[in-house]
Amino acid sequence: MTAIDFAAFVDELAAVSGETIRPFFRSALGIENKSRSGGFDPVTAADRAAEAAMRALIKRTFPEHGVIGEEFEAEHPDAEYVWVLDPIDGTKSFICGLPAWGTLIALTRRGEPIYGLMHQPFTREHFSGDGSDARYRGPAGNRALRARACATLKDAVLLTTSPLLMSDADRRCFSRVEQAVQLSRYGGDCYAYCVLAAGHVDLVIETELKPHDVLALIPIIEGAGGIMTTWDNGRPHGGGRIVAAGDRRIHAQAMALLNG
Repeated sequence: MTAIDFAAFVDELAAVSGETIRPFFRSALGIENKSRSGGFDPVTAADRAAEAAMRALIKRTFPEHGVIGEEFEAEHPDAEYVWVLDPIDGTKSFICGLPAWGTLIALTRRGEPIYGLMHQPFTREHFSGDGSDARYRGPAGNRALRARACATLKDAVLLTTSPLLMSDADRRCFSRVEQAVQLSRYGGDCYAYCVLAAGHVDLVIETELKPHDVLALIPIIEGAGGIMTTWDNGRPHGGGRIVAAGDRRIHAQAMALLNG
């Protein structure tokens, strides 16, 4: 089967998760801090309920597939096809009532992401991609996603969730890029990568990411004509320190400053 064969099913997963999450958004919900290092890493009942609902649908429809999620133990992670789920990417925005969050759903085959979806159930937007094509569906209609051209950092718009999430050393490296761009903005999590794919911004730089934070976004960025790597120009599949760009020219310039 191809990614196209699974696209309708991914929409089902998005619908199930969205129906589960929406009643929790901007409500009085309980929040648990799952950080073991003294930081703040929130998880809510909405995260767990949405992931449980998606897992149940996958198990019922494709019992031979594996599932890796943020909130529960992995199931059959060595299967040919594995679903990678992040029910609410951007939980801190979610608990603050801000709409810069989304559900990430990736389908991998032998470790390679072949289809990715970012679903924002509050704004009712879908950003999807298969590595060669990327699409938007939402209140603004249905259209192809295309990253925009940007030749130099001085003309670029840069996003990151927050430099405070970076180590001191990484923050200093990030600052070199931030000082070179036209504009930088903070916040966004997965939404930042989707507006890059849509051609609204040029660069996203982050650190401390997990595989479930990036695997759904790789085929969206690449399908829109962008590039996504680690800071040392490696494969982004494992997360860590990530650079996404709409144009390879500013990707190279950002990499030079990050590693300078």
